[in-house]
Parts: sequence; C-alpha cells; structure tokens
Amino acid sequence: MRQSLFALGIIAPLAVTACSDGSGPSNAGQVTLSLSTRAGALASVAGDGPALAANETYNDGTNTLVFTRVQMVFREIELETADGQCSDDSDHRSNRSNDDDESCPEIEFGPYLADLPLGENGAQRALSVPVPPGTYSEFEFDVHKPSRSDDAAFIAANPDFDEVSIRAEGTYNGQPFTFTTDLEEEIEQDLVPPLVVDSTATANLTINLDIGSWFRGTNGQLFNPASANKGGPNESRAKTNIQNSIEAFEDDDRDGEDD
Repeated sequence: MRQSLFALGIIAPLAVTACSDGSGPSNAGQVTLSLSTRAGALASVAGDGPALAANETYNDGTNTLVFTRVQMVFREIELETADGQCSDDSDHRSNRSNDDDESCPEIEFGPYLADLPLGENGAQRALSVPVPPGTYSEFEFDVHKPSRSDDAAFIAANPDFDEVSIRAEGTYNGQPFTFTTDLEEEIEQDLVPPLVVDSTATANLTINLDIGSWFRGTNGQLFNPASANKGGPNESRAKTNIQNSIEAFEDDDRDGEDD
C-alpha cells in the first residue's frame, strides 16, 4: 500500500480521504516528516517548525562555500508497505473506487516549498500527517519543478520558482551567488529497517540532503554554484550530486541519523 502525501505549505490543512467513502483513515498513527542538511548531524535534537536563519559553510582547503538559504519544492510523497499493495498510481486510482476498506487512504496537500535547515544540529520538523498503522519498507517523493499550467497559484505566491525546483543563495569565495535548477526527479528510498507506524506513538521520518556535496567535482573540490545554473558547465554534475545526496530513514529522536 502507498500512502500519498502532497504538500502546500509548512502550515496547511490536510485533506484526508479513504478509498471508499472519502473519510479519513480510522485508528491512524502519526508520522512527522523532518529535514536535515548534513552528512552526519550531531546528536542534538532540533526544534519544531521552520529553522531560524543561519548559514552553512564548507571549505576544501582552497575554496569556501557558504549557504545562506536553500529552498526545495516537493510534491508527491509516498510510503509503501512491505506487501506492496497499490504498487503503482493506476492501482491506487482503481482501489480508490473499488475497495470497501481503507487500504489506500490518501492525504493531499499540494506543491510544498521547504526552507532547508541550515546551521542546525539534528533534523528540523516540517510537518506531521496521519498514516495508517503498518510496516513501511519504501519511501518515495518527487523533487518538483512547478509549471504555470499545473501550479499557477503556487507560482503566483512564489514567483522565483517558475520552472525552478531548487534555489540556493550564498557566497563562493566571498562572491554572492544564486543557484537554481529545473531538476525534476522521483526519489525512491528503501527503509532499512522498515518504518513501523502504530496508533499509540509518533514515528519520525527524516529526509537528509547532504548539501555540502552538491557543488563538488569528481575530485571532491568545490566549484562555484553559479557555474551549475542552466546551461553552465557544471549543470549536469550538480544535478547528479543533488540526486545522490538524498536519503530517508526513521529518526524518532530527530538527531539527523538513522535509528
């Protein structure tokens, strides 16, 4: 079974539906989704809600990269149970009309612009959603490039994200940069061990993005993020690095490390 999640904002009403009658899942557990931006966070739990303004600095011995803000647009987020029911979107839509139980509940809350936590130890909670009890072995989400045809209201509210999925600001060797990308990718992560959700406790799932790896060449040296903008010589390299930088895992103490 896949639990579908769509995000509209940090604080957004959730539309919870079941396959058969439009009601929310009964006896649901709670799963918080948290964000982290370090390869190995220190064992210090971060707070709830949006992170306070901070910087993240990386140095390769020659070059210094400072992030002052990193934003990413998410769209479809799914959890799949170990039995693999509703294993694709067509099955999911079919089950919504044909099932008599709550085997395919859906929670919708549509493109989600996240400010990634910088200068924070641990993982910063983004949102909390009801999820049916079960054991979930796979997590999927989309890095989403908003378009005017599909996301007009979102772009009107966030004009910097017209055909842009990720935006980063900061300095490289003291010079300001703005990086944007139209990367659009479905990220799939096996959850090992699986995420266990029950109705008596809240589980936390952390999405970790190692932003320190985004603007590095094959030799590990930093490069100017401006050179990775559309048409730039490092555009492809940065996209590959971003894809490889993302992982998800259960992290109930929200220290930014796999439990």
